[in-house]
Amino acid sequence: MPIPSRAALVEHLLRTRIAGDVATPRDNNLLHYRRLANGDRHYWFGLELGDRWTDEQDVLAVMAERCGVIDDPAHRAGQDTIDPQLTADGLERMAARLRKAAAGRERVLFATGHPGALLDVHSRTAAALRAAGCDIVRIPGGLVADEGYVVQFADVAVFERGASLWHTHSPEPMNAILDRLEVPPGLVMADHGMAGRAGQRGIDAIGFADCNDPALFIGEAEGTVQVAVPLDDHVLDPRFYEPMTDYLLDAAGLRGGVGSR
Repeated sequence: MPIPSRAALVEHLLRTRIAGDVATPRDNNLLHYRRLANGDRHYWFGLELGDRWTDEQDVLAVMAERCGVIDDPAHRAGQDTIDPQLTADGLERMAARLRKAAAGRERVLFATGHPGALLDVHSRTAAALRAAGCDIVRIPGGLVADEGYVVQFADVAVFERGASLWHTHSPEPMNAILDRLEVPPGLVMADHGMAGRAGQRGIDAIGFADCNDPALFIGEAEGTVQVAVPLDDHVLDPRFYEPMTDYLLDAAGLRGGVGSR
């Protein structure tokens, strides 16, 4: 398929609701911001935020700036938004880091807590980096976390439990991987707690985050996370992310690799 221009990408993001008027309601966003501010570590995504983000309004301000949610604190329910221009900006920052990884033939780890939506995005990027000469991390076998297993499909680490791949926010799968690796990666591309914990452990971390997942945007604001790309991380059809992935790989100079379609 042709590489979308930035304008065509933005139009696609809006049409598929990857950005724009997204499905996540405003009250859910604010609830998650409040829980992060109240110290609920489930919403910290493996980051150590200390007492720096105890005001819900400060969290909202970061999310308005970096994700494009509505900045009015009086807006408590109904529609919320992700700015598609910020999504495109984030993809371009992510592409710059991927280009650097390819140039240095870095060792790169891919992981996702959203295998039902983002597995192919990560897998195609891993394939393209491998074609560029990067060392894509093969995780050790027998990794256990959160009463389940950390396994790998198509070069992407995921959490498995009860013979199914699970959606997880937990940082523990990333802990399990990093604790067993003899040589740490130079870069982790992930999401949720897997991205946050990698950044917290001092590894360059880039990833995707939804408008109800403020931790990675805060991590980016503080410099613990290198890039947080705002998007709805589980839209109706995983194929909706394909033009976005094409744009990312092209911007990174990786479109010619085996990760392209």
